[in-house]
Amino acid sequence: MKRRLFFIFLLIFVLSGCAGVPIREPMKEDLSLPVGKIEGNQFSGIRFPFKVSAPSHWKIATEFPSFMLELGYEKPGLEESEVFVFNPSTQSNIQIDLTPAGRYAKFSQEKIEGLTTAAMGSFKHELEEEHGKGIEVVVGPTEPIALKGVQFAAKKYATYTIKGIKREQGWIYGFTEPYQLFILYVILEKEGSKDREDMKNILDSFEVLTKK
Repeated sequence: MKRRLFFIFLLIFVLSGCAGVPIREPMKEDLSLPVGKIEGNQFSGIRFPFKVSAPSHWKIATEFPSFMLELGYEKPGLEESEVFVFNPSTQSNIQIDLTPAGRYAKFSQEKIEGLTTAAMGSFKHELEEEHGKGIEVVVGPTEPIALKGVQFAAKKYATYTIKGIKREQGWIYGFTEPYQLFILYVILEKEGSKDREDMKNILDSFEVLTKK
């Protein structure tokens, strides 16, 4: 499944309205820098200033775990993500990307929520392409979400069942000068797991740091 499509859609949409006076200086990702460093179960970004930590039974990596291909993710999209946080036992996982915002792009909480909502169309289309139009999808509301060091952010999610396992697929889109933030997660609901609680703790630990 081309799960990366809706994030590409969001990025193009934000960058497409380029007109008027530049708001920020152009930024480029310095690929000569390592993505970051992992110490125990904490990641600290080097290429971009953010950090995140995970419970001891989860793992953090800068390369995607192979099981994500089996879940339907496409390799080119996975290779664009900077950090993966996942539970090896249940395969619940989070992808995190930070990328420079467009030079002319303006942001507000209202705009962030609108773009986050708009991604649902692409998501449902992907599910139907992969599993047929009969798949039942329950869509959650678009909600603002508070993340440390992030000015504007919104979350949306949907639940559906594949091969008898219920999944919650969610995405978070945010902005904090001068970066755009993309977080994609999936929770596979398996008996006895506390992945939903763990996921909340992971997101609570996420922070975009101010460059000194």
